[in-house]
Amino acid sequence: MQNKILGLNSGGPNTSAVLLVDGKTVFAVEEERLIREKQTRRFPSSAIKTILEFSGLKLEELDAIAINWNPAINLEAFNIPQNQRTRYMGEIYYQVPHHLMALKSDNHSSMSKQTIQFLDNSEINIYYIAHHISHASSFFCSPFQDAAVLTVDAFGEKNSIMFCEGRGNHLETIWSQNFPHSLGSFYSILTEYLGFIPSSEEWKLMGASSYGNPGKYYERLKKTVQLKEEGGFELDLKYFNHYQFYRPGMFTSKLIELLELPPRNEDEPISEKHYDLAASAQKVFEEIYFHLLSHLHRMTGLKKIVISGGAALNCVANGKVLEETSFSDIFVPPVPDDSGGALGAAYYLYCHIMGEKRNFELTSNYLGPGFSNQEISGFLKKSRVEFTRLDDPSKIAASFIADGKIIGWFQGRLEFGDRALGNRSILADPRDPDMKRKVNATIKYREDFRPFAPSILSENINDYFENAALTPFMEKALTIRPEKRKLIPAVTHVDGTGRLQTVSQDQNSLYWNLINEFRKITDIPIVLNTSFNLKGEPIVCTPKDALRTFFTSGLDCLILGDCLVKK
Repeated sequence: MQNKILGLNSGGPNTSAVLLVDGKTVFAVEEERLIREKQTRRFPSSAIKTILEFSGLKLEELDAIAINWNPAINLEAFNIPQNQRTRYMGEIYYQVPHHLMALKSDNHSSMSKQTIQFLDNSEINIYYIAHHISHASSFFCSPFQDAAVLTVDAFGEKNSIMFCEGRGNHLETIWSQNFPHSLGSFYSILTEYLGFIPSSEEWKLMGASSYGNPGKYYERLKKTVQLKEEGGFELDLKYFNHYQFYRPGMFTSKLIELLELPPRNEDEPISEKHYDLAASAQKVFEEIYFHLLSHLHRMTGLKKIVISGGAALNCVANGKVLEETSFSDIFVPPVPDDSGGALGAAYYLYCHIMGEKRNFELTSNYLGPGFSNQEISGFLKKSRVEFTRLDDPSKIAASFIADGKIIGWFQGRLEFGDRALGNRSILADPRDPDMKRKVNATIKYREDFRPFAPSILSENINDYFENAALTPFMEKALTIRPEKRKLIPAVTHVDGTGRLQTVSQDQNSLYWNLINEFRKITDIPIVLNTSFNLKGEPIVCTPKDALRTFFTSGLDCLILGDCLVKK
């Protein structure tokens, strides 16, 4: 009998739903992709419906539901206004446990559970897994049997950082640090200071950091942080507002006085000083990051590391972990942020709580909705859009890219996570020194400093990258060999790195074939890859999304399955 678990990120940013069947991820999708509201916090109703339709399951046929948040942790302090009397009867769900927990001296909750039984005797069992434990459970889809685990984000319940040991089917917490001393929040604060949207546009700070002088504001920013010998750190809270949720802004006037640089307005041009501040913020972030990792290594003695949580999206720092610490191998999941917490909660329930054997290493994140060639051509006919059927889409796409065209590439199942890995991608020629500007200005409508990823054949990684490592989820930025940079200027960042994606035939044969065909034409085993979306929009999910994006941007052509659409 199959074990079916639905995992949900239902309360934080970028809500999502995943389905595990016997420990294997068979479907995963963010709500934003379906309702077209970027970084939505809406309950993932559409994602759940899509999963049930895909699997042919009814809700009551699920064995359990796992949530990546344990609200019982936030019931530790008794709240009189909410619990003296219920305002409506549904509030009994937290009033009763709140009162009972108040009667227990040691009332710290590690997990909570809810069972709802229906009149037909079917039932739903809901498990609420602590937020950082959900992040740490990325260990269960790693290639490691034993590993140290670091989770870092803004906050979850109370924690902002957690150290764990993963061994086989078990995960043990060995140390944690509480909010508001948060590395994720520190980075978000500087994101807001630089005029970007916090908890959403941190990658802009990361991209801008390579253009600045990290020493310019480093000493000043360091005054806001104190590293602790026992492994953690503290923020000097006189500079920050992030823990006072009712107050606007994440920083105080004290930080402005310290930096002697006015906060940047969103529509203000980015100056050299802003780039310098971004570089200094990245440097302080990395110093704290490596401080945490080094202490974790000393505590565990383990050689392999799993890193998860929103801060693990910092691919610049990830690319330096093996160089800056004593760890010898690293795994960063393709979806380390809150949306991936849905997957982690389900894994923790399956492996740690239910005690089922681990049987799945996550080697692909093509887990969302997919569309057949017949469905795509039927949609195009219904939309009265002219198209041509292709015998070999990869070969045609490669020839277009080699001719300087920028193409929309829509294939197979949608990626789960923020990285487009060759199924919902915009692709272009990395050899063109002006291509980065073209894509940013005419298609993505975003800042000039934002870099693009090189998708490279796995077989050729050592030819182009120093200290090369397989990076299938675009989770690390690595240094491009100096002699190769002039060959691929469009994907070489200003600091000589590339946030690469290694592509193997096993991982994605169609995309591998495209890059290989491009190699045959140009001798370059790399294409420029960026997500198939416009600024402020989620990655495209359906043929309808792709078609609308194609006709409202500077894309030259669109290949959906085996169908070619031109303007």
